[in-house]
Amino acid sequence: MKRQIQEEINQLKAKILHMGGVAEDMIRFSMKCFTERETGAGDRVFRSEEEVNRLQIEVDELACRILALYQPEASDLRAILAAMKINSELERVADQAVNITQTCTYHLFKEVPVKTMMEIPRMAAIAQEMIKNSLDAFSRSDVELAQDVLKKDEEEDTLKSKVLSEVIGMIRRQPSQTNQLVDLILISRNLEKIGDHATNIAEDVIFMVLGKDIRHHAQ
Repeated sequence: MKRQIQEEINQLKAKILHMGGVAEDMIRFSMKCFTERETGAGDRVFRSEEEVNRLQIEVDELACRILALYQPEASDLRAILAAMKINSELERVADQAVNITQTCTYHLFKEVPVKTMMEIPRMAAIAQEMIKNSLDAFSRSDVELAQDVLKKDEEEDTLKSKVLSEVIGMIRRQPSQTNQLVDLILISRNLEKIGDHATNIAEDVIFMVLGKDIRHHAQ
């Protein structure tokens, strides 16, 4: 029985990691769409959303099957619960990548280009790193790596605040470009939310490994 449930939990983790890889690609292509104004990259994001949605359903179905068949306890139960929560977080990460792409293709590209602030690509790089590391922590049950992700979230928040401050100044100097500049704020907010989802995944990993819920508590 133990071997059977472990094999199915491994399948569950494999689906989560595959879903995470797709979500990482979506972040990367959404930013390629943003920085290079490449609509083909945007199309890739929209297609990938369908795969993430399919995987979300598959993960939930497999998790429910394991719970119903084996009635797991202790560490196995925490692993399944963590997988279900991470599944939801990754679907939301994909949604944020879609939101960035929609802002670019439906709004930003229809306006006169504005200067791209380096903080936004930097935020995207940090967000990708946070997602990757949180999933690596999940795969390896690595609490230390999960804690590193939590610390990285502060850098993401700082950059988002810097974008907001710079954009407000630019709007004052260039009011005719207000629409495009507001789009930059929206994109930075999407990237900040991706960082928040990565943080949630890291917290789920810590719960999975240690059985300790650190949400809403100082690290």
